[in-house]
Amino acid sequence: MHPRLRSFIGTILIIILVIVYALAATTVASLLLATSPWWVHFLYFLLSGLLWILPAMVVIKWMAGPRPPRA
Repeated sequence: MHPRLRSFIGTILIIILVIVYALAATTVASLLLATSPWWVHFLYFLLSGLLWILPAMVVIKWMAGPRPPRA
């Protein structure tokens, strides 16, 4: 696959990932943490704010995959 196309697809995937992940994390927080103390909210959003990096790293590694040899 051409590197430009791979980068374009990866960028779109990361944008979709961030949007879906943010909506899911916020929904879970509003459903499960409504009556929790502030420190539980803090820990939850700290953890969920960092966890999206793991699937994004997979996409970024795929985007930077093997480049075709130049002729």
